[in-house]
Amino acid sequence: MIFRQLFDSESSTYTYLLASRRGGEALIIDPVLEKVERYLKLLEELDLRLLKAVDTHVHADHITGLGALRDRTRCITVMGEQSAVDVVSMRVSEGDTIDVEGVTLDVIYTPGHTDDSYSFRMDDRVFTGDTLLIRGTGRTDFQNGDPSAQYDSIFNKLLKLPEDTLVFPAHDYKGDTVSTIGEERLNNPRLQVASEAAYVEIMENLNLANPKMMDVAVPANLKIGLLQDDLERMGLSLNCREGISKLSDPSLILVDLRDDAERKKNGVIPGSVHAPYPDLDENINPGGLLYELARSSGRQIVFYCAFGERSAMAVEAAQNAGISDACHLSGGMGAWKEAQGPVA
Repeated sequence: MIFRQLFDSESSTYTYLLASRRGGEALIIDPVLEKVERYLKLLEELDLRLLKAVDTHVHADHITGLGALRDRTRCITVMGEQSAVDVVSMRVSEGDTIDVEGVTLDVIYTPGHTDDSYSFRMDDRVFTGDTLLIRGTGRTDFQNGDPSAQYDSIFNKLLKLPEDTLVFPAHDYKGDTVSTIGEERLNNPRLQVASEAAYVEIMENLNLANPKMMDVAVPANLKIGLLQDDLERMGLSLNCREGISKLSDPSLILVDLRDDAERKKNGVIPGSVHAPYPDLDENINPGGLLYELARSSGRQIVFYCAFGERSAMAVEAAQNAGISDACHLSGGMGAWKEAQGPVA
């Protein structure tokens, strides 16, 4: 397994790169915008293909690298379903998994620091974001933070993990790199409380200054979505009402880019073809399923995904591969359901 813990000294942020092997698929957790070139260089050196970029929550102390990595690599961006971010490729909830080749993260909803905070567990380790830090916990005084919710997240979820589970947080300000659940239970000063009320009292009396980048970082991190307006202006976009009216049109092929878990959880548009986004390049180039379908049948490919981000990137890739009339369903499955389109 490939595991890299990367550090941004300006914001004291840890970013984690994971893959099962050299030359395979990778995912990255909590990337920082200013370090994107470093990540890309490391991916190149390790011969990795970045498939998913994940944020544990909307950060207030740095600008996320999700959007830049998506634009440079066409990776899938991932956040929790409670996040107020305008557009990401996938939104996950408690009990879901985030998967790339050989790597699976179990999704744990751990609100408190913010209302969209998540932790991700993989085998012997857990990535705790700003919920549980090494000998500390994330502040709860902005972005809908809630010390009671954080107490529940820590004591009733994270501290229930095996004691030897490695703890990898999103930040550290003292130079520590890793801890364990057992260490934190015994030595974290904020966890030496007898009740939720005692924990709440500690958190409500920290009197910390706001992060110095908060006024810049939070608005920027809420607007990371790939703009779909350009495709609409180019005539390469269907809104959902148009899509519903053309559902039985034999000149169209609806192509679902989502993975199996998303399809099972949220349903599919009837009659659509499944071609998972990670296989896009293979499918749209000569010899690929979608390339041959488009060429042999003369039908127009209409990509769709969860919220329109992957499908917008797929249109661009298809154009580059010579499928000139490919378009996408604006807003994806989320907008389709809002428009009361049929779901199988």
